[in-house]
Amino acid sequence: MTPSLTKTFNALEQQRADLMTTVRAVPDEVYFRSVDAKWSIAQVITHIITSERLSLMYMRKKSLGIDTLKDSGFRQSIVFMLLKISQRVPLRYRAPKAVVDNTPEALSKEEAFARWEKARQELRDFLDAIPEKYAHRLIFKHPVGGMLDVRQAVGFMYEHVRHHWPQIKRLLNP
Repeated sequence: MTPSLTKTFNALEQQRADLMTTVRAVPDEVYFRSVDAKWSIAQVITHIITSERLSLMYMRKKSLGIDTLKDSGFRQSIVFMLLKISQRVPLRYRAPKAVVDNTPEALSKEEAFARWEKARQELRDFLDAIPEKYAHRLIFKHPVGGMLDVRQAVGFMYEHVRHHWPQIKRLLNP
């Protein structure tokens, strides 16, 4: 894994560990509780896992022809910066149809943690297999921002979880 990918992936993993530590202590009635017809903590975590799993599936598919893909450039840097900002402002966004259509019912804590661990291990293995010379190839498709490189994809995953943290905190203390 490239040094920049390693740093971002490690931050992503620390973020997941922190979230799991917080959620592990939550009683099931709080974990599955929906407030004001909004998502429960279980639904939020299930959504994040599904989003990451689908992103990895797409990147795997695109990586089959990675030597033919274009490199990211200034445009993708600007798009990624805007996506990052979009995840940090307290606005709600509709989840992409592909994510909604592929999201299972809210997972139990144990099942969610196991699936998330598996998904992250698969992501780690995938990132380990990306040669440095291909780290800038446009391999990830964000539903709004378009094509990004693998570094930006992992950075967006981090921002996506960060975006959902305040939602989870509100659900912990309604």
